[in-house]
Amino acid sequence: MMRLLKLVPDNTNIHFLKWRLPFYVVSVLLIIASWGLVMTKGLNYGVDFAGGLELQASFTESQEAPIARLREEVGGLGYGEPVIQRFGDENQVSIRMRLPDEVSGDKAAADRISDEVVNTLQAEFPDFRLDFKGTVSGKVSGEFRTTALYALLFAMLAISIYIWIRFEWQFGVGALFSLFHDVSLTLGMFALFQLEFGLQIVAAILAIIGYSLNDTIVVYDRIRENLKKYRKMGMVELLDLSVNETLARTVMTSLTLLVALLPLLLFGPASLFGLTAGITLGLFVGTYSSVYMAAPILTWLGVTPDSFVPTESVVDKQERKTRGEA
Repeated sequence: MMRLLKLVPDNTNIHFLKWRLPFYVVSVLLIIASWGLVMTKGLNYGVDFAGGLELQASFTESQEAPIARLREEVGGLGYGEPVIQRFGDENQVSIRMRLPDEVSGDKAAADRISDEVVNTLQAEFPDFRLDFKGTVSGKVSGEFRTTALYALLFAMLAISIYIWIRFEWQFGVGALFSLFHDVSLTLGMFALFQLEFGLQIVAAILAIIGYSLNDTIVVYDRIRENLKKYRKMGMVELLDLSVNETLARTVMTSLTLLVALLPLLLFGPASLFGLTAGITLGLFVGTYSSVYMAAPILTWLGVTPDSFVPTESVVDKQERKTRGEA
């Protein structure tokens, strides 16, 4: 009979919380660095969030797109400095530029500018092929940014309230900090590498929140079970036991998702690269935060093996004495 493959042996006993303090310090520093990058370098907003004109084009007879000449030609039209990046193959580019304020809300004027840019490039580059053209007004892009921010905040708040009700407030605080850690590092990655940040990436962050929450709840559920079973066990030992007992499930879930993500990351279309990269990073930081963020914080919030044991009232004590119990 074929034996089942076990990625994590049954007797695994890794002392995860032994290094909880240095890991927490590193994580806090990474959060600070991530927000520093967001504040200084900023996010590379796509047209969804920045508003303006976006063109995607290919140069059918060239091995490499002439980015320098493109920047010169588009910039010479007088509509501001364009953002031109390779998009997919070496001969494919994405051209993004903000529309003037006076035409940002005028679709006809925006289309006229778009046609002017396309006609100029087609005249200058005979092998220029337009693959995609789109415009978003500044007002609409501002509404997109606000709505996306509210979506992220409400998702994290609703999750924390749920865990507070499902468990206790200490678990809610731990889950919220864990989610904040995951979202911060994801935003930091997009700011560091200047990957395009649009509505797709908001969907990726929401997926990261869901994955991280799922993993955290599994760990928290086992911690709560063990709090009832091992009243005399030290809290650090109990947390280590709980994480080790859920480790096989965590590893299998993460590897299964990684198997699906890697082909998309390596061979998928360029339009999905940011989405896939965000979820892939979230897979690692979500798993890490469930172990080194969500679990250790319980010790610093004063949770002990007898924290949630119901206290005995005076009436209960009298009834127990009446029954002759010790």
